[in-house]
Amino acid sequence: MARYAFILFVALAFIMGLVVGYMRWNGDTNADSYNAYVMLVMLVLGVLIGLISITGKEIMPFLIATIALVVVSNANVWEPLREIHVLLFQWTTTIMGYVVAFAAPAAVINAVKAVFAMAKEK
Repeated sequence: MARYAFILFVALAFIMGLVVGYMRWNGDTNADSYNAYVMLVMLVLGVLIGLISITGKEIMPFLIATIALVVVSNANVWEPLREIHVLLFQWTTTIMGYVVAFAAPAAVINAVKAVFAMAKEK
């Protein structure tokens, strides 16, 4: 069940990234407001996934994947898309931002769980 929730939340991040990215590209004055609300929803969903979804053996792969997402989202690799078409750049950066906003709280919660588990073992 939790796996399906995770997939659903990533799909939601993708769809909302397309919508808000298009709004930014189109110059919609409400794009920043929508972005803030979607970011808040992604953060809350990330906390939920972090609390209920990730099992003990999944923590390390999940943390590594989250580190990779954070690095890639903050890297300047998406900038050439601006030269091809600004809409591609807006879509990519917005989608990556939402996926990271969803994964980061879950990663923090699971990192704390992992530290507590390590402290318990010794």
